[in-house]
Amino acid sequence: MTSYGSYRTVRLAPRRNSFAKVMAKDSPLRRLDWIMILAALGLSLIGSMLVWSATRGRDQLTHGDPQYFLYRHLTNLLIGVALCTVVVVAGTRRLRTVVPFVYLAVVLMLFAVLSPLGSTINGAHSWIQFGGGFSIQPAEFAKLAIVLGMSVVLSARVDAGEREFPTGRSVLQALGLAAFPMAVVMLMPDLGSVMVMAVVVLGVLLASGASNKWVFGLLGGGAAGALAIWQLGVLSKYQVDRFAAFANPALDPAGVGYNTAQARIAIGSGGLTGMGLFHGTQTTGQFVPEQQTDFVFSVAGEELGFVGGLVMIGLLGVILWRACRIARQATDLYGTILAAGVVTWFAFQAFENIGMNLGIMPVAGIPLPFVSYGGSSMFAVWIAVGLLQSVRSQRPIGI
Repeated sequence: MTSYGSYRTVRLAPRRNSFAKVMAKDSPLRRLDWIMILAALGLSLIGSMLVWSATRGRDQLTHGDPQYFLYRHLTNLLIGVALCTVVVVAGTRRLRTVVPFVYLAVVLMLFAVLSPLGSTINGAHSWIQFGGGFSIQPAEFAKLAIVLGMSVVLSARVDAGEREFPTGRSVLQALGLAAFPMAVVMLMPDLGSVMVMAVVVLGVLLASGASNKWVFGLLGGGAAGALAIWQLGVLSKYQVDRFAAFANPALDPAGVGYNTAQARIAIGSGGLTGMGLFHGTQTTGQFVPEQQTDFVFSVAGEELGFVGGLVMIGLLGVILWRACRIARQATDLYGTILAAGVVTWFAFQAFENIGMNLGIMPVAGIPLPFVSYGGSSMFAVWIAVGLLQSVRSQRPIGI
């Protein structure tokens, strides 16, 4: 006869075994970097509140629905997390085989922008508009394509055991892959995205172990290219005006310098702890243009204050810290380069966006990762998080 105690033990054993399997050291869930994921989620949710605050009173944008941008931002976040999940499930090895197709798809989208399908928003012909107010900015995905394409080319012979470091031929091929989408984006013109891509290329080369002569050559070539672009008049007038306003903030405070002047007033008025969410005078008064996208950090500065802004920067720092760990612990050069490229992308784009809100960087029209409103940006950064998680999943257990 079986006692109650023994029966209870037999009945509960399968449950304990199932739980043990889920929490086993080699479980896919245990391999994920939950600190990074939670930091990215926290930053995105803070962004949803800031976007809501910046747009809820702007009837001309919301069509009378104060929650319009809040719902769309949260929807973009859910789609981004879903894309991140797909990337993690696919795995880095499988994704590595489809990189050429991803690169080609992004290039086709970039060319579509230059065709009659493209549309102009805020002076940049950078968008593809669809029905229902849905649009795509391919330049955001071009950053992903550059990181992926260069990672594959630079690591191919090293990971195969043929070379210790990338060869000069590999470096030239990688630079060619990066130069093509950058040139197309420059024609839009979208100088801010090109700046990010250029810094990403530099970061990828440094992480690859390529000869320093390529790095110095790239820096010299970039300086010469920037001078040529300025002298040849490639930049649009509004872009030249932005640099002029950055060099001299008092040049035209009611015109080209208006955005940054109002953003600094908003941030300065927030003080240590801010005026409180939805209570910022600059924000509710709608004095700062594009506050849900380029100047979303001014909402944080005004309504959450120095402490709130510091928390956001801290969350970005956690993401970068964890990504650097992934790059250092990657089992192959491909993973190291990919993670380093994402780190460079996130770090420079965040610095540029926050810097232009504070007036220490020129206005470049690029979003704050995870925070600014915009589907293309949200999708791209969460796909990048998925790539980082895929690289981490390849590491040996216990690292």
